[in-house]
Amino acid sequence: MSVRHALLALLSEGPKYGLQLREEFEARTGEVWPLNVGQVYTTLQRLERDGLVESDAAEQEGPQKGFRITVAGVEELAGWLRTPPDLASPPRDELVMKVLVALRVPGTDVRDVIQVHRRYLVQLMQQWTRIKESEAESDMNLALVVDAELFRLDALVRWLDAADGRIKRAAADAPDAPATEAAKSTPETAGATGPPPPSLPRRRRRAGAGR
Repeated sequence: MSVRHALLALLSEGPKYGLQLREEFEARTGEVWPLNVGQVYTTLQRLERDGLVESDAAEQEGPQKGFRITVAGVEELAGWLRTPPDLASPPRDELVMKVLVALRVPGTDVRDVIQVHRRYLVQLMQQWTRIKESEAESDMNLALVVDAELFRLDALVRWLDAADGRIKRAAADAPDAPATEAAKSTPETAGATGPPPPSLPRRRRRAGAGR
């Protein structure tokens, strides 16, 4: 997530001060990504150094010091919005790495590992779905964030299911392969142990926060 460009987008609406930028950032992102006010001011200082924003005179120092976007900042924001993120190489995903490693660890039932993570992801999806049904319908920003998260989690669950099926077929096709625990494991028989139920970020509501 580019806090740098998010702040430029907020400043494109008009001059704002640091605390105001933090509050509007959290409101515009569905309040699921808390932002430290120190990070806001550090980012503003870098933007000012790079000539993308300018601030009030030095005697205006303090929490009410205003910032405004420059012409160079407007051009930077427009370029960023139209530049696709670098997705050419697959990310170093921790879940994918765990499944790959589990294939090689002696005594590890990789299909059981898959089911542990699958149950966790399904619990997360259920929590996000409850938020969508109770809060997101009246909050466009939150609705978009929740939709993106649900699609992301659904893709991970589908990948785990595909991996489980591929591993099962590979074990069945192996010549003279012994009946291993990995080959016998199923979602119904997999161990019930796993991480505790997930907890989503607590959303902070403020009086007067924009929707």
